[in-house]
Amino acid sequence: MCIVAIAWQLFDELPLVLLSNRDEFLQRPTEPLHQWSDQPIYAGRDKQSGGTWLGIHQQVSPAQSAEYYEQNGRWAAVLNFRDGVQASSDERSRGALVTEFLTGTLSPMDFARQIDLQDYAGFNLIIGDTAQAVIVNNRGHAPTPLYSGLHVISNGQPEDSWFKTERLRGRLRQEVLPLIAEDCTPAYWQAAAFNVLSDSTKAPEDKLPVTGVAFEVEQMLSSVYIEPVAFEVEQMLSSVYIEPVAFEVEQMLSSVYIEPVAFGDTETSKPTYGTRTQSILTLRKESDADCIANMISREFGNHNRNH
Repeated sequence: MCIVAIAWQLFDELPLVLLSNRDEFLQRPTEPLHQWSDQPIYAGRDKQSGGTWLGIHQQVSPAQSAEYYEQNGRWAAVLNFRDGVQASSDERSRGALVTEFLTGTLSPMDFARQIDLQDYAGFNLIIGDTAQAVIVNNRGHAPTPLYSGLHVISNGQPEDSWFKTERLRGRLRQEVLPLIAEDCTPAYWQAAAFNVLSDSTKAPEDKLPVTGVAFEVEQMLSSVYIEPVAFEVEQMLSSVYIEPVAFEVEQMLSSVYIEPVAFGDTETSKPTYGTRTQSILTLRKESDADCIANMISREFGNHNRNH
């Protein structure tokens, strides 16, 4: 699944500090963080659906060289909502919500209010600019402005206190936010942030949420960082997916009990799922510009780290 932590308007020089783990099937084709050639977006890209899970508005300045970029301060992140509800083959990609906001002109609140919620599988969407941040989902959480503070959201309701959200929240407060407050160099506090994002501690059984997946899957998904694993047989339910890999597979995984099937690379036990991407997004308010957004990430595809 995924997890996002947002320090919103806690620091004068950094109104936004966003940390993210994207968990996904390792074989799902994905492009790393880059400037898109067809849209004013700086983000990774899901090559299967064409959208993204996290990004900022950025475009090449038409009046400058190709090395000069313009930004307008818009940023967005989307997570899937895990509740066991079967996905439909005609639902739109949730990653399109991110791209449409980044390339649009509506305010965060106006954009959130005009979303056709029934067109998508379950999602949590967090969008913002230099002035406002808003969270909305299609599981009963109306568009709501984020208050100044630290927010940690995973695959349930924004206010849910899961083991992984509370563990990440606690470690950020102890190990990362003080470094930013002390004006440590970005490289220093970002290294600490990536270390916190790599916490693979799993929840004890009595602290597991109930989200419609099998116990073994629930436990595997309970850590901030998910070690690459091989999914096998009837451990899986449809809500494990960020997006459907194939509608037939999604149908197969949608029942409470899944008949034994061959799935993935079970013979070699090659890892098929885990944390794919870790990202840090910061928004810096400047006196001479609307904003400067920076985003760095590292990829874990097929068990290899690329910085």
